[in-house]
Amino acid sequence: MTMKVVITGASSGIGKATAARFAARRCELVLLARRDTVLTEEAQAWTRAYGNPIHVRALDVRDRAAVESVVGEVIRSVGAPDVLVNNAGLARETLPYQDNDWADIEEMIDTNIKGLASVTRAFLPAMVARNAGHIINLGSTAGQFAYGGGAVYCATKAAVKMLSDGIRIDTIATDIKVTTVMPGLVETPFSEVRFRGDRARAAKVYAGVEALTADDIAEVIEFVATRPRRVQITDMTIMANQQATGFTIHRTED
Repeated sequence: MTMKVVITGASSGIGKATAARFAARRCELVLLARRDTVLTEEAQAWTRAYGNPIHVRALDVRDRAAVESVVGEVIRSVGAPDVLVNNAGLARETLPYQDNDWADIEEMIDTNIKGLASVTRAFLPAMVARNAGHIINLGSTAGQFAYGGGAVYCATKAAVKMLSDGIRIDTIATDIKVTTVMPGLVETPFSEVRFRGDRARAAKVYAGVEALTADDIAEVIEFVATRPRRVQITDMTIMANQQATGFTIHRTED
């Protein structure tokens, strides 16, 4: 039976790499992103290569009404997902908390916590009714190890871990699995988004260390999602080789 996989934030980085891996597995994909037009050409190429149906939908996870509408349409047309990958998320700046812009604080909370919670809440009843499914939430080592200038982002990723654990408890009588994948230093457009397109500043985040790639994390997500029914991987932390904790990183000189 073809596996049905829904991925949020699928237009770049880990989301796009995850989509590529599940496309190669010939899964039926539902790819959700604010920049849906970026995905359309890629999705068409995957369909030509592998023959599987791929649906692209525009969605800003912060928009609760849009979430309800899009998820409802997906459930009606595709069905409840076998795998839901909640990947959409972002960070803004690295300022002391007292200097954070309130709009940035709200954007991180609305995307990383409320958006993830909204999408999951919209899909979960159909998954429970079907008594099957796997929710994979993208956390971060930032949710395990706080760092200066990242108070709000760290808090949102800690919340992802706790929400995942709570949902696992609430669905324990069903065949639904819940996993938190917590990457460390991954070189993706994440830092460019954080610094609002400042590529030079973003590049400094990855200087002097061999960072993880988006596909490294996508490979872990694929592995977690394809274990036998009896196996539930609850948490997975992946860090770069020269990373000991969230912000304990050994960097080499050029």
